[in-house]
Amino acid sequence: MRAPGWVTAAVIVIVGALMLLGEWAAPLRDAVESKPRRIVRNLSTGGISLAVTNLLHPLLLMPVVAWAQRERIGLLHLVTWPRWAEILVAVVLLDYTLWWWHWASHRVPFFWRFHLVHHVDRDLDASTALRFHFGELALSVPVRALQVAAIGVDARSLWVWQTILFASILFHHANLRLPLAVERVLVFLIVTPRMHGIHHSEVMEETDSNWSSLFSIWDFLHRTLKLDVPQERIRIGVPAYDDVDNVTLGKILAMPFRRQRDDWRR
Repeated sequence: MRAPGWVTAAVIVIVGALMLLGEWAAPLRDAVESKPRRIVRNLSTGGISLAVTNLLHPLLLMPVVAWAQRERIGLLHLVTWPRWAEILVAVVLLDYTLWWWHWASHRVPFFWRFHLVHHVDRDLDASTALRFHFGELALSVPVRALQVAAIGVDARSLWVWQTILFASILFHHANLRLPLAVERVLVFLIVTPRMHGIHHSEVMEETDSNWSSLFSIWDFLHRTLKLDVPQERIRIGVPAYDDVDNVTLGKILAMPFRRQRDDWRR
């Protein structure tokens, strides 16, 4: 059965609108740059990336999904699961393997060139969730195909995970001040705005933590969870790109293809 793409689009629009409203009503951090200017820049970056992935998914990803199901490739085919359990296990395994891709995006210099575009945003809000370089998303397509083949994910399970993931990414990038008691409970299950704000700190040791995207348990397991940084102390961004002239739309699109700076020195 074909996954209903309109449902994913509706989830993104509704969650995005709620996060923008929440950011206006209860911001977690003070803004550094003009929000309208950043939203235009981030939506433009995300729009280009969306066009690239919409081109590559039917060419590269969906044939692998069909092949894995036809040939019964992957871990999920080793056991007969109830349908609900199959989807649940697929979501968990997809999310865990995504943790490793995020880790590699920071640790492997070639991948970091592209992921850097996401981190040089000088503020962090729901629009940052869309700010991924088209090169990074193009590189993620074969990674996603490898995830699908190794796990044995069908199209419906992949759609369920991606839809939940999109909502999670919008949520934990939001500049949203939740009641501390609520966030302390949520962070034991999912990534929260305070947790992910630490990951976007301009301090390298803080950025190299909190790599989870949906379930926070992966950082608990790998001992990469960091929650002890006060939000008022966090400065968002990457030190070498702390000037607005360094992060214009044209410059961030060209960033992976230019000579790299010493990112962590101002």
